[in-house]
Amino acid sequence: MKQTRKLTGIALALTVATVGQAVRADEIVIATTGGLMRNMMEEYFYLPFAEASGTEVIPFDIEVPDQWARAEGMARTGDVEFDIVTATGPDLVGKAEILETIPCDDLANVKEYALPGACQPKGIARTTGGMVMTYNTDTFAGNEPRTWADFWDTEKFPGPRGLPDTGDRDWWLPTVALLADGVAKEDLYPLDLDRAYAKLDEIKPHIAVWWKTGNQVQQIMRDNEVAITMSYSGRALKVIQDGSPFAMAWDGAIRDTGYLAVLKNSPNTEGAMKFIDFFYGSAEGHPGFIQAVGYATSSTIGLSQLPEEEQKLYATYPANYELLVDPDFEWIGAHRDELRERWTNWLLQ
Repeated sequence: MKQTRKLTGIALALTVATVGQAVRADEIVIATTGGLMRNMMEEYFYLPFAEASGTEVIPFDIEVPDQWARAEGMARTGDVEFDIVTATGPDLVGKAEILETIPCDDLANVKEYALPGACQPKGIARTTGGMVMTYNTDTFAGNEPRTWADFWDTEKFPGPRGLPDTGDRDWWLPTVALLADGVAKEDLYPLDLDRAYAKLDEIKPHIAVWWKTGNQVQQIMRDNEVAITMSYSGRALKVIQDGSPFAMAWDGAIRDTGYLAVLKNSPNTEGAMKFIDFFYGSAEGHPGFIQAVGYATSSTIGLSQLPEEEQKLYATYPANYELLVDPDFEWIGAHRDELRERWTNWLLQ
């Protein structure tokens, strides 16, 4: 009986086994969101891995919600088509039963080069940024905000503000609200939602833009619609590099990591783990990849090759990394419904 990876329903139909053959061990399929990240992963890691190992990497473009819907269907039928999938921190908790355990200590390059916390039981960091406070350096010249308490201080730091109404804002914003209210980052979880929303009530009248996309948060900075905003660090970095007068304050930024995870019973689990180890040890690929996508990898072999002034613009620069909030995804995952309901009701008030 032949085995085939059907991968149907999307423009590219992929068949990786021929009649009478088992799925070949010399290729892996990676589910990816496409765009710049996919293209740069291909240039800097997929193709070099194929050349070094003889294992072809086949990227399959699919949005994350659709990816998980397919992955869960594969788990039910036993007909698994993807080897590696894209995951968030909460995904590693919520989808744990369909994910392989990453043997962190058995992968030589991961063990040697991974930043603390990069290798989790069910996934390993691909790129890391931060949900970071970003401010206009002209507006706040000589009086720059540094913390979320400063973001809330509209008298000392006046100006229109922006916050996200997208992604994981249902726990991002309660988290930074508690920081603004004086909670130490190591004491944030479990989140005190009553205290957090009392603090959010204070800042709500001062929010000029509830931005919904990465493109939008860049545009409101470029157009001076906001003097200070929460932003994806990679998006803020591009605005800064393009010459707009903005800077990032890393104290209390929420670590925002995209993970590589391996599906249980994937056709080429061994090849997937070899790719992960290659990714962490590929010294040649990291610098160009980091500069292209605006996010640092979590391999120490990467960022250290850039000039130090440039390193300071990324979340994994040591002085920035130690300031990041490390989310408790076990707690977040267990309270997602409560978090979403509380956020939705509050925003509509």
